[in-house]
Amino acid sequence: MKFFVDTADINDIRELASTGLLDGVTTNPSLVAKSGHSSFIDLIAEICDVVKGPVSAEVASTDFETMLKEGKHLAKIAPNVAVKVPLTPAGLKVCHHLSQEGTMVNVTLCFSAAQAILAAKAGATFVSPFVGRLDDMGQDGLSLIEEIVTIYDNYPDFTTEVLVASIRNPIHVTQSAKMGAHVATMPPSVIRQLFNHVLTDKGLAQFVADWAKTGQTILDQPLPTR
Repeated sequence: MKFFVDTADINDIRELASTGLLDGVTTNPSLVAKSGHSSFIDLIAEICDVVKGPVSAEVASTDFETMLKEGKHLAKIAPNVAVKVPLTPAGLKVCHHLSQEGTMVNVTLCFSAAQAILAAKAGATFVSPFVGRLDDMGQDGLSLIEEIVTIYDNYPDFTTEVLVASIRNPIHVTQSAKMGAHVATMPPSVIRQLFNHVLTDKGLAQFVADWAKTGQTILDQPLPTR
């Protein structure tokens, strides 16, 4: 499973990229606004310099003509830009045109398996079903991931990757991975939660305490001559 971080905070992106665990980035207008960056284009360019994998940059309009122009403009920022469009008739039309030109497209705001089929037929690189928002409505968001993965697996001609979005916790990540989802995009806080386990902390504390009792240091000891 690929890990994308869902943020427009360049500092978080740099830190997570340095771990080698980050495969891409997703942004949206809300995250960009939260970042406080004065230039959306410059921000996306900076992110693309840090992360070599796909970086989703979303169009701001809703009509076909303007979305297509915006998408083509965004695609020129860097080769790893994935233009993000909404799952609407106009958005899927834009997806078709851009994907035909070789541009990566992330179709976002997917809430049903039927919508995911349309995204795949339109040539989307990624489709982004929102599990957390479905959970908020009392529905089972993860069941949608299972449906989409099953349907896509039935049709080898579908090359669209399932990008699980609106992830709220590590369970969303692990369950999506078990179902065969290709990508999980999550806030930096959830990525950091994946590291955590009480037994890891407890075991490490014991190792450190036991090592301290030896009175030794590793770096001060010369290597043996062979």
